[in-house]
Amino acid sequence: MATISFTTAFFVDQSPEKVFNAINNVSDWWQGAIKGNSKKVNDEFEYRMLDIHYSKQKVTEMIPNERVVWLVTESNLSSFKDNEEWNGTKIIFEITEINNKTQLRFTHIGLVPAFECYGDCSNAWEQLVQQSLYSLITTGKGTNVFG
Repeated sequence: MATISFTTAFFVDQSPEKVFNAINNVSDWWQGAIKGNSKKVNDEFEYRMLDIHYSKQKVTEMIPNERVVWLVTESNLSSFKDNEEWNGTKIIFEITEINNKTQLRFTHIGLVPAFECYGDCSNAWEQLVQQSLYSLITTGKGTNVFG
């Protein structure tokens, strides 16, 4: 059974500070309803996409311009038998400067191929990170990836 957590990454010309600020403006790139705060350690926010997805995240680590970590404390993924698969997983954003570019590496620790939601969830993250968050960083505006 594969245990590799979902990860994706990209490079941009923008500064680590701009990438960090974009990540923390969650409602500008993660489509759905966002309630709560995500600006400092111990902040909590809820994400809801219709009746399909609910999750509550707690900011557990924040190193300006380098790293952000969210712990998923509650989830309800209504389309799956184990609708709490995300509980206890971690969402990590790592920001690194490499050759005058900024790399953002996104990893959802615990979102592994053995999860029933892996296909749908990893596809959604890929679109959100590679399209909407990337667009927010490079153009100042996230995109609506879910139509």
